[in-house]
Amino acid sequence: MRIVLYSRRGCHLCEHAEELLAFHAPDAVVVDVDANADAKARFDLRVPVFEVDDRVVLEGRIDEEELVRAMALLRVVRSRG
Repeated sequence: MRIVLYSRRGCHLCEHAEELLAFHAPDAVVVDVDANADAKARFDLRVPVFEVDDRVVLEGRIDEEELVRAMALLRVVRSRG
């Protein structure tokens, strides 16, 4: 499962999402939208955006319960093939 968080510096919602991912998905990749033209074109004002296997799963205000529930659901879906 490839997990990416699109984020930006100075964004308190992004910082919170990064903290959650550090605990629940430490191998997640964090992409700064201001340092990546493609990511900025896709997600500029929508950050934070949590993407799994190139699919947007959560965005905006991300709380821990939503993140855990989304990751569990994705694991079930992936295990079914």
